[in-house]
Formats: sequence, structure tokens, C-alpha cells
Amino acid sequence: MAEPKEFKPQYSSADGDRRDIVLNASFLKSLAILAGIALALYLCYRLSLPFLQALTWAMVLAIVLSPAHRWVESHIPRPNLSASVTVAASVIAAGVPLFFIAQQLAREVADGALHLDSALSDFSWRERIGNHVWLAELAAWVETRFDAANMLAGIAQWLAQQTTSFFRGSVNQVVGLVLTFYMLFYFLRDRQGILRALFTFSPLSTAETMLVTRRLVEAVYASIFGTVVIGLVQGTLGGLMFWWLGLPTPIFWGLIMGMLAIIPMLGAFVVWVPAAAILALEGNWASAIILALWGGAIIATVDNLLYPILVGNRLRLHTLAAFIGTIGGILFFGASGLVLGPAVIVVTLELMAILKQRSKTDRFELQR
Repeated sequence: MAEPKEFKPQYSSADGDRRDIVLNASFLKSLAILAGIALALYLCYRLSLPFLQALTWAMVLAIVLSPAHRWVESHIPRPNLSASVTVAASVIAAGVPLFFIAQQLAREVADGALHLDSALSDFSWRERIGNHVWLAELAAWVETRFDAANMLAGIAQWLAQQTTSFFRGSVNQVVGLVLTFYMLFYFLRDRQGILRALFTFSPLSTAETMLVTRRLVEAVYASIFGTVVIGLVQGTLGGLMFWWLGLPTPIFWGLIMGMLAIIPMLGAFVVWVPAAAILALEGNWASAIILALWGGAIIATVDNLLYPILVGNRLRLHTLAAFIGTIGGILFFGASGLVLGPAVIVVTLELMAILKQRSKTDRFELQR
């Protein structure tokens, strides 16, 4: 019995033309949809841009507070009430101390440079360092090239202007804080729905999306605990020592030390080393030695002690990349760039690693 012949469908040229027309129409429709999505995403970006600071800090707080919120949810199973309790507790824990610190800082911020200006004007450099030839030569070189008094007066004027701007912008600051905690409520209450939407609309696979999300969370934790918290601790330790030694404006200089400690490759030593040197030149050797020992043995080692505990290997960024992410993020995004900058670098590197892994898999499949 003869085997049946294999069926081969016959297509006419008209069928081919119709198929090409259908494919072209489908491609054009898909292209139009993609263009519409791109336009919609850009418009969404422009709409959310005024709320970028509040959105960023609300997301950061939601990530940091997630363990505490899960504990609250275990005792209060109602989503609205549990989210409200967590938000209220975070407002009390962070907002109240910040309010009092801001009030005291507003009193000190202009006085710090003014005091430094008057101290330098009254300070007899030649008499103090006359016995040290190299210091006298250095002082002469500085005096011939820099007008320290006018420079410090300009700094004092700038700080006074910033203080005035702070008070003028206090309403905006309060509105920003209110928006942050308002958005935090929904991030906490609806976090499961947000995660489901993320996994639904992500072009990556579920495993890849989980990997990128985990790296983003790790970057946020590293930015907050590895920079902000450690900088806060170092600034607090420095400010307390300034206060204990009777130095002027300790909160102001503590804030400066904390901000410098946040920046990679810099640190609080930029403030306490010159302060100890000035105390020594003034003849206050006891205070100078105490400040130097405190700065070198306590403030400088806090970073090495706390960073492995709080961060570990979560960030996994080179120091230069962390520096660019932090400074570039602050310059581009503002204060929220402290978190967004490193997070953008981390997510970008993770996406590049995913693309590299996919290309390896594709080459392996082709070889098979």
C-alpha cells in the first residue's frame, strides 16, 4: 500500500501579499502602541517630578520600616489601621527630634561662621607660630594669596542667606514631609499590590525581576544605614565633643561633620582635625589632645565598626562608583539623590549582568 503524500499547502502570490499586508499592519499597530506607551511614560514622569523627593523618601521609609510594619500587622490585622500606626510611630520617632534640631540649628547656622571670622580676626598668627619657622612661612603664603577675613565674612553672609531661605521655605518643607508620610501610608498598606503590579508589567522574567528588586532594596539599605546612619552617628559624636569642650555652635559643626561623613573619600576629619590644630595653636593643648584622640580613636573608627554590621556586602560597589553615585545623585536629583544615585548604578549593573547572562544562554542554545 502506497504511503500518503505529504500535504504541502499551496499559497498564491495574492495570499502572500495579503499576509505581508497583515504583518505590516500589525507591526505598525504595535509601533503605535509602543510610541503611545513611551509618550505616556514621559508624561507620567513629568507629572511625578514635583513629587520626586516625597516619593523617594516614602519608598525608602517603606523599605526600612517593612520589618517593623510586619510586626504591627501581626498584632493589628486591619491594613488601614496598621499602616496608620506605623506612620504615626515614624512621625513621632523622626519628626519631633528633627523639628527641635532644626530650630537649634537655625540659631547656630549663621553664628558659626561669624564666630570663626571674629576668632581669626583677633588671632595673632605671628605671635602664636613665631617659634615654628615652617608654620610662619605657611601663614605668610596663605596671607599673600587669600584674604581669609573677607572669605569667612562671605561664608557668614552666605550662611545667613541660607538661614533666611530656610525660614522662607519652611512651608514647602512641611508640605514635603506631609506628602512623604501620606505616600508612606499607601506604600505600606498596598505594598503587596504594588509588588504584584511590578511583577506583572516587568519585561523581565519573575526570577530576574526578583533579583533586580532585591538589589534595589539592598542599595537602599546600604545608602541609608551605610551613609546616613553612620554619618549621623559620626556627626553626633563630633558635635557632642564640641559641646563638651565648650566650642561654639556644636550642632552646626556636628551637622557639617555628619554631611561630610556621608560623602565617600571625605569624612568628619575635615572639621575636627583643623579644630584640634586651632586649639593647639591657641595654646589649649588639653582640649586639642582630647579632640584629636576622640576624633582619631572614636569618630574615625565608627565607620569601620558599624559599616560591616549595618551594610555588610549589600552595596558591593567600588568606592569610585559609590562616590559618583552619591555626589552625582545629589547634584541631579537633590537630597533624594543620596539614595537614587547609588540605586541607579546598582540597578544598571544588574540589568547589564542579566543581559550578559541571556547572551551566554542564547549562544549556548545556538551551539546546540
